[in-house]
Amino acid sequence: MKALIKVKRVIDQVMLVLSVTLIGIIVLTILFQIFTRTFLNFTPAWSEELARVLFVWISFFGIAYGFKEKLHIAVGIFIKKFNEKIKRLIDNIAKVLIIILGVILMYFGTEFMLLMNYSTMAGLGISSSFLYAAIPVSGFFITINGIELLFIEGLHPEYDDGVEG
Repeated sequence: MKALIKVKRVIDQVMLVLSVTLIGIIVLTILFQIFTRTFLNFTPAWSEELARVLFVWISFFGIAYGFKEKLHIAVGIFIKKFNEKIKRLIDNIAKVLIIILGVILMYFGTEFMLLMNYSTMAGLGISSSFLYAAIPVSGFFITINGIELLFIEGLHPEYDDGVEG
């Protein structure tokens, strides 16, 4: 079990490093684009497309991270109405659905990525597969995070309506 925990930590670290790196690159790309457009009166063709590709990757990594940290919208106020047995059942169903979503993203994302292999992004001159590879990669992270959630109690946060009695 300790080996699995270490592997999961490495996977989390990889996702974090990739995300931070991509955010840094997108910021530098946009700053470069603004500089060239403002001061040099031209915009490199690749800059907008690179920013778009990075934005897609960052967004998909954000989805995976949201599942890891239980940040996605949950209907906790609705779940609160049920007894503990029903709460655990709904919780486990939601966790299994997260895993299923991750597997679907990996499977169909890979198929779509391979389908787009022969299409080229004009500005960057690379295969469109690089853009669509974000889908199966994030599906992998979602699946791993969903499996981890199976071993963690609770998925839906408890909300206090803030009304004092």
